[in-house]
Amino acid sequence: MNVYFHLRAVPPSALRNSANWMQRLFEDDWNAVRERVDRHREEFLDRRYADHDVLYTGADPDEGPRTQVVLGGHPIPHPDKEAPPFLMLTAAQTARVAAFLTTADFESLWNLARAELLPRYGGTESEQEARSVFASTHRDLTAFYAQTAEYGDAVVKWVLG
Repeated sequence: MNVYFHLRAVPPSALRNSANWMQRLFEDDWNAVRERVDRHREEFLDRRYADHDVLYTGADPDEGPRTQVVLGGHPIPHPDKEAPPFLMLTAAQTARVAAFLTTADFESLWNLARAELLPRYGGTESEQEARSVFASTHRDLTAFYAQTAEYGDAVVKWVLG
């Protein structure tokens, strides 16, 4: 089974603090999802989403927006107690994350996290490939959050699998 971390932009007027509403939010068909991804209204990270979180939180876990890029947000328990909670960022939190990402220096982030990440991706002989994967994901997350902040939207996140 493939596990994905799913991030979705939601206009504040449509946002509901309801686990049942959030569950329905992630039940769209894949064609609708792909269209939103193409417009930077939705983003997916593969099963190694926690590794991408290391890129942002490795330096200082108390440093505000950097800790909210991937796994941050207010938890909303899923109706199924065995399922992971939904995470919600307000529009203001989303704007702070977008500001962080658009000004962050990827090289600095990579240099701080590489020692922890490289062993999981084949070591130093695979650094170029691993770095490329993280750089690409960083660009995608930056585009997603920047677009979402431009629209003044919130973000809801959930692990799908």
